[in-house]
Amino acid sequence: MINFLEVPGGRMAYEVRGTGQPVVLVHGHPFNRSMWGAQVAFLACSYQVITYDLRGYGQSSGASTLVPLERFAEDLEALRVALQLDFFALAGLSMGGQIALEYYRQHPDRVRALLLLDTFATLDSPARRQDRLDTAAQLEQLGMAQHAREVLPKMVAPATLREQPAVAEAVLTMMQTTPPQGAAGALRGRAERRDYTSMLAKISVPTLVLVGRDDVFTPVADAVFMQERIAGAQLCVVEGAGHLPPMETPRECNAALNQFLRSCLT
Repeated sequence: MINFLEVPGGRMAYEVRGTGQPVVLVHGHPFNRSMWGAQVAFLACSYQVITYDLRGYGQSSGASTLVPLERFAEDLEALRVALQLDFFALAGLSMGGQIALEYYRQHPDRVRALLLLDTFATLDSPARRQDRLDTAAQLEQLGMAQHAREVLPKMVAPATLREQPAVAEAVLTMMQTTPPQGAAGALRGRAERRDYTSMLAKISVPTLVLVGRDDVFTPVADAVFMQERIAGAQLCVVEGAGHLPPMETPRECNAALNQFLRSCLT
């Protein structure tokens, strides 16, 4: 059942499935909470699984010209308070992983475990930062349709495009139906984000760093960079996946997430 929470300047759509230790899943850009469908179905047998649409994405409102990661983290804290969670395991993919890092920076006592999927902690290069700003302007002018078609071959692995057309089509549809204003505001916010590199050594909770072997946006080297700087962090490289292992290789992704959660949520 879809629920809604009033947050400053908007309304957040969220769902809660299952019972047990809480696990919050934060989607990336330009996606929505549906990207976690296979994980919700699997993990809800053992955990209370919470998914939500970020501000300006999916069924959540509250988009603005620039939405910083700090604002996304504040929205997550509002959801935690509303659900009366003392602590939870926090998973995020891509931009969702950076939101997870920002939330941990603000509220380390609320996070029981971190799962960082296909994300990176460092600042953008000047060229990548400018590309985010240019893309934001383009999305506001032209919408999501053409951009989604252009980036799809980078979002998923070549094998996914060849062998899983239904998955590729689901990813494309998810991107094309993302509100362009929300996507643009988030891109500008990410362009202004802090460098989380120095914070990695301060992470003191169990951490899993997971990445698709064929991810071109956040390659394996980015995952290794984080894993080497977070004490005791585990690394999982998922074969046959690009930037979206939860959708491309759900069985392997679910197994890795479940094994990790079982090791630290007991």
